[in-house]
Parts: sequence; structure tokens; C-alpha cells
Amino acid sequence: MFSGIVEEMGKVSKLDKVPRLKQWDGTVGEGWELEVEATVALEGASLGCSIAVNGVCLTVTEFDKHKFKVGLAPETIRRTNLERLVPGDPVNVERALPADGRNSGHFVQGHVDDIGIIEELRPDGDSLWVRVRPPARLMPYIVPKGFIAIDGTSLTVCNVNAAEGWFDFMLIAFTQQKVVIPKKAVGDAVNLEVDVLAKYVEQGLKAVTARLDALEAKLAKQ
Repeated sequence: MFSGIVEEMGKVSKLDKVPRLKQWDGTVGEGWELEVEATVALEGASLGCSIAVNGVCLTVTEFDKHKFKVGLAPETIRRTNLERLVPGDPVNVERALPADGRNSGHFVQGHVDDIGIIEELRPDGDSLWVRVRPPARLMPYIVPKGFIAIDGTSLTVCNVNAAEGWFDFMLIAFTQQKVVIPKKAVGDAVNLEVDVLAKYVEQGLKAVTARLDALEAKLAKQ
């Protein structure tokens, strides 16, 4: 679990496709390895610990004082923008949230739902408006003044246009200096994780609706 408060911007040093990568069950198969240069994220690090990179919860497989390495599963490659990284790219980095830690953002799982595409970057004083087009299936979970994690950054949704399929948010000057989003351009991909509470509510409502439908059908037969 993470908070969406980015601790530092790390830098990609390597992203390699490895033809013979040892899997969790001891077998060997094709995979990807990502190496990131960082400092803060490595304080208290250990093999097997979780670190979020651009909002993706990843398991540390190797590390030293200046960098760490993680493996990328096929599902991670399909769902996120990590495959598009190149050496030198900045990435948002956050350590897992301690159980007794302060959460200044919102509960971020690090389980990215999909990518969205930046459609507009518009200055407003010293702040920055960012408009994003998500996949249509995620729009029901995005609401004005609700939480969303963008590349692992906890943000508040400002406006939602369901008909046109976009939402926007604003970055204050301080945040612009601490996260990777302002370094991107129109057309670039960002990782999206909608508020998990919205997904749980939907599942709960589906269960209730199914029971009501079954009850109505039963009563109709009497």
C-alpha cells in the first residue's frame, strides 16, 4: 500500500528484455528487468520489499546504495507505461507506506488499472492544468473531487466530461517540481489507478442488484 505522495524522482538506468529470467516458481522464462537510480527509496530497503515506480508496485530483486532492480511481469507490461521508458527518463518513486505512517494522499495499491493519454497541458498562473483521456471503462470510477493516482501521484479530479471521455486536474507549483507529469508532453501515456473504494462499491451494488433481480423473478412466478 502507498500514499501517492512521491518521495523522489528516480532515473531509469536500464530496461532490458531478459531471455532467461528466473521466475517465482524456479522455472526460467522470458521477462523484463528495470533498474532505477534512487536514494531516498533505498533507505531501509531489503530484498523483496515493495517500491512503487510511476505508481506500479514492484518487488525489489537487487539493490545497492544508489540503485535498485525490479522484474516486470507480462501483465505489468500490458497495463502500464513502463515498457516505454528509456535510460535517463525520470520516474516517480515511493516506498511502501508503513502501518503507523501518516497518509497525506490516499490509499494507493500500486495496481495500475490502465494507461491514459495526456490531451492538454495548460498553465494557469503558476499552476498547471492537465487533461487526460482514460479508457472508457474507467470513466464511471472518476468523479469530480474524487481521488485518482496518476503515475503514482495522489491527485484530486477537478472536472469530468463523461460525454467526451476526459477528466482534468491541477498541479500547484510545488508539486510540479516533485513529480514527472509536467515533464511529459501531449500524447504521452500516464499510469492510472482509480480509487479502489469506487470498485468495491460497484461490486457490492452488483451483488445487491443480483439478489433483488432474483427475488423479483421468484415473486413474479408466484
